[in-house]
Amino acid sequence: MRLERVTDSSHPMYNEALRLYQISFPYHEQREELSQKRILGDSEYCFDLVYDEDRFVGLILYWENEEFIYIEHFCICPEMRNKRYGERVLALLGKGEKPRILEIDPPVDDISRRRKGFYERCGFIDNPYEHTHPAYHQESRGHSLVLMTSPERLSGEAFERFSRYLGERVMKDEFAG
Repeated sequence: MRLERVTDSSHPMYNEALRLYQISFPYHEQREELSQKRILGDSEYCFDLVYDEDRFVGLILYWENEEFIYIEHFCICPEMRNKRYGERVLALLGKGEKPRILEIDPPVDDISRRRKGFYERCGFIDNPYEHTHPAYHQESRGHSLVLMTSPERLSGEAFERFSRYLGERVMKDEFAG
């Protein structure tokens, strides 16, 4: 298993990866395409293709700074799911000392409860903070999500730093044309 970084939209796998992204997330959870291309050059943004030997099996989009790794989007190709690729990718990102942070929909139905269970089996725990992810589209509103972290919960101060980072770095210029 290996990760391959994409830093430019001219990468030969960029369009295929973007198609996986678009079928894996509802529109309101997807970045605008121009925004996605713009952030590829950000030194803290990682648009990583997931390979099993030479086979493309998924995509993990995350931000890494000196304090934590924030997993913004993560998906495995539909035909490759339930083969432990997700667990293995998360384990790769967890090898360092930094906490990992991700967001999930509140667990209110079978799919969202299964997703939460998957992340719990991978060592993530939910956090008690009210969390709303900012809107990705001007016509949309932010959406309430559950914050999960590994290996432990965030302190209140760390949660505040993450929230500022999300607003000031991750979502910076989201709507700039």
